[in-house]
Amino acid sequence: MLALGRMLLECFTTSHVTTKQDNMARGNGSVLTHFILRGLTSEPELQRPLFFIFLAIYLLTLMGNLGLIALIKTTPPLHTPMYFFLGNLSLVDLCYSSVFSPKLLMGFLVGNKTISYSSCFAQHFFFLLFVTTEVFLLAAMAYDRYVAICNPLLYAVVMPRRVCVQLVAGSYIGGILNSLIQTCFLLPLPFCGPNVINHFFCDTNPLLKLSCADHRLSELLLVAFNGTISMSVLFVIVVSYVYILLSIVRMRSAQGRHKAFSTCTSHLLTVTLFYVPAGLSHMQPGSRYSLEMEKVTAVFYTLVIPMLNPLIYSLRNTGVKDALRKATTKNSVVCCLLVKLTPTH
Repeated sequence: MLALGRMLLECFTTSHVTTKQDNMARGNGSVLTHFILRGLTSEPELQRPLFFIFLAIYLLTLMGNLGLIALIKTTPPLHTPMYFFLGNLSLVDLCYSSVFSPKLLMGFLVGNKTISYSSCFAQHFFFLLFVTTEVFLLAAMAYDRYVAICNPLLYAVVMPRRVCVQLVAGSYIGGILNSLIQTCFLLPLPFCGPNVINHFFCDTNPLLKLSCADHRLSELLLVAFNGTISMSVLFVIVVSYVYILLSIVRMRSAQGRHKAFSTCTSHLLTVTLFYVPAGLSHMQPGSRYSLEMEKVTAVFYTLVIPMLNPLIYSLRNTGVKDALRKATTKNSVVCCLLVKLTPTH
């Protein structure tokens, strides 16, 4: 991690010097020190209502994901591979929602939507890190469901704790490498002005549009890179669920089919809700895609989906519902005992 951090710092320092030299060569003696995020809307009357809406979304995201992580951590029956992956998914949702929400909320409240050059690319780096990690985690969760349903007798052998940790670590490493490569690929591009980003965060396509160099090759390479990762992961998920579906169809017990299907519906819903808007935003060339539409889809997969995921798994997952019910009952009993034991005057 330290080596990757030093690599990113070196990449940023070198590219920023190169950008400054390019700007001077073009006759522009000053280098861009900040960008202006246009945000979701410029209508003054919408700023305060949107602030409260997105504040509520962010608070629900924090409470839902932190609550799910705590529930999984403190409930022994949930110490299984499926919930280990789910806990990490909640952690990633929590982190990458926090990459955007504070700056977005501040922009609604004070109207200051400037972001420094270094902060902009740091936001871009962490966004790609967490969104790519989530993509790999969804594939790992699909593989886990495949093993559990198609090879239940070998599940403990195929998915021991060590393998689960390796899959999660591989997801984070894949996210770091993808983010590092793409950010270092974007940093050397010269930005001579204007410095207004038509988005609420520093995404790849809006930044490419601000470059004063010919960015068509960079755009195609980045789209191809994102497409390769997304389609490879989607292939793993689809193949896993094809085998799962075939295995469910062959089950003789209706109860067994229902139980197998119920363990997959939450994950399938999460994959669908995440992949559709994220794919629309990052698998098409920015020159052919509406940035206004991209802002709408980005709100969905960066802010709304992290809020919905804990609800999806809490409402659809029997294990989580049982653990939540027991935890609520236990806390209620403790509260009642404390009330009874408290002396009255």
